[in-house]
Amino acid sequence: MAAKLKKGDRVVVLAGKDKGKEGEITSVDPKAGRAVVDGVNMAIRHVRQSQQAQGGRTPKAMPIDLSNLALLDGNGKATRVGFRVEDGRKVRFAKTTGDVI
Repeated sequence: MAAKLKKGDRVVVLAGKDKGKEGEITSVDPKAGRAVVDGVNMAIRHVRQSQQAQGGRTPKAMPIDLSNLALLDGNGKATRVGFRVEDGRKVRFAKTTGDVI
């Protein structure tokens, strides 16, 4: 099955502690059904000091379930994603506006 959400998509969080926050997807794990979004589901990770980097407590974005994310359409509203064939190519489109993503 084709991916409805991909790396680089602007999304909004629908459920959880970060409900309503927006961000860009940095990575997707389709097998686990999870994605990492900038500034969403942040956790503190302890990093050991090295010669290149300062150690300490650093915030890190953790994966969030794909079912808790919705794509943002051209109007900045949450939308579902559909598929259709245009010019022999399968494309994603926003269900609210009908625009190709």
